[in-house]
Amino acid sequence: MKKLLILSGKGGTGKTTAAAAFIDFLKAEAFADCDVDAPNLHLVTGMKAQPECRDYFGSQKAFIDPLKCTGCGACLEHCHFNAVVRHGEVCEISEYACEGCGVCEYICPQNAVTMREDIAGEQRLYKDGRVFSTAKLKMGRGNSGKLVTEVKKALVKAAPDSELAVIDGSPGVGCPVIASVSGADLVLIVAEPSLSGIHDMERILKTTAMLRVKTAVCVNKYDLCPEKAEDIERYCRENSVPFAGRIPFDKQVSDAVNEGHSLASVDCPAGEALKNILKSVQVLLREKKNNGESRKNGGE
Repeated sequence: MKKLLILSGKGGTGKTTAAAAFIDFLKAEAFADCDVDAPNLHLVTGMKAQPECRDYFGSQKAFIDPLKCTGCGACLEHCHFNAVVRHGEVCEISEYACEGCGVCEYICPQNAVTMREDIAGEQRLYKDGRVFSTAKLKMGRGNSGKLVTEVKKALVKAAPDSELAVIDGSPGVGCPVIASVSGADLVLIVAEPSLSGIHDMERILKTTAMLRVKTAVCVNKYDLCPEKAEDIERYCRENSVPFAGRIPFDKQVSDAVNEGHSLASVDCPAGEALKNILKSVQVLLREKKNNGESRKNGGE
């Protein structure tokens, strides 16, 4: 299975819009939303089947038994995360502050504290002839990178024979992005034509370079600032980064998203631009496949 990952430096650049259009243009049989902090690809995929749901367990969290607690305050004194609060004559754990370090369990003289597995989110797997893997991390929970890995594993396991999977990643360059990039065959960055957009693009390129994953760039709403769009294209030329194309600002995009469908179903300039960008991306994926086969056969 080839994996095409769509990334952006921040939210709102058009990453999910591009991913949804690619899924429909390709009639993709396998796709995933790895933006586990704020997943929204499900809003435009049109999956009607009931998903298979399962709890995702992150790190452990402490629990204080109020029947055993004497309110001595030892846990309150030694907690470095201010996760212990006094409630009347006993102590309690704030689930949002607890980091699961276990100091309170170790220090409690009454053995009133136990460490418990914490439900940190929910995974969902949709199957209706196609396979869609996604998840939602609970507020204040960590281990988002681990959850992203689980989302990808579920996709590969459920659709092992699919030739290409389209993956909508997280914005930025944090842990979930690194987990998303791992194992990808090609990353496409959706950049903004702005100074901050250029900086965001550069950060992602540095990240994918460290992980040795081939990366291409396209610019969304390029006509809002043609000068910065040209700066991005020039940067790509000077640094040998494949430039996949430009997408114009198009008022029909928000209408399509609000109606719950992708730009593949809309005859508009932005949709046509995305179709051409996808063609460029497919060429890059074929080049990677050919290069890989050449190395496998002992070629240069």
